[in-house]
Amino acid sequence: MTSMPEIPSGTNVIGVGIDTIEVSRIKDSVERHGEHFLNKIFTSNEQAYCNDKSDSAPFYATRFAAKEAMAKAFRTGIGKDFGWLDSEIIHGMEGEPFIKLSQSGQAMLNQVGASKVLVSLTHLSTVASAVVILVS
Repeated sequence: MTSMPEIPSGTNVIGVGIDTIEVSRIKDSVERHGEHFLNKIFTSNEQAYCNDKSDSAPFYATRFAAKEAMAKAFRTGIGKDFGWLDSEIIHGMEGEPFIKLSQSGQAMLNQVGASKVLVSLTHLSTVASAVVILVS
């Protein structure tokens, strides 16, 4: 079995995650499962933000990708240690995205030795992507 690569000394990068998803997968899940799906994956603030858009699917998809990328940066995946609602995309004064962590998400961030989360989101009509970098 191959072990995870060591992070070079002198760097402040603790973890990196990336995810891409087809917008249609999220749209189909919303249509099929409605509020059950939305409440399981997205915070009420994320839902309000996305539902304010004329086409909410790409905005939901970017948030889904960001949550997956966050879990990959933690090297846990989505599960008992880091759940869907442990991260939330919020926006700064200029509309720039930030990740707000739950109390347990913040504890994980501290545990891995990181102090900040950088996130970048992008979407087209058919795909959405996110990159997350954990830094000390």
